[in-house]
Amino acid sequence: MSAYGMRIWGADGALQLDENSFTIRVALSTLVTFALGSPKGSQDFSVPGVGPGNGTAIVIPNGVYGSNQMQFETEMLDGVARVYNHTRTYAASTTSSGTMRLIVMRWR
Repeated sequence: MSAYGMRIWGADGALQLDENSFTIRVALSTLVTFALGSPKGSQDFSVPGVGPGNGTAIVIPNGVYGSNQMQFETEMLDGVARVYNHTRTYAASTTSSGTMRLIVMRWR
């Protein structure tokens, strides 16, 4: 391992990956809460320099799921990570409540 990342060589001895090949870093990690019974909505989180071309937003459970805690949906916009408490592409979707952790990763 180098001072600034990992280097991986293939079976032929050729360098396959080094510290400049691919990097990913967490640009934002925060809790997102929607109250039980909230109407369909979203929350925006500022992430300067991160967008759909160089970043990904995910949510993971922050504890045990209850009966109204379905997965939140994320959307990556330019400089904004948006979290929805419903499925945008399914008009009849119900809303989800509870708290999940939003993680926005910037990659290059």
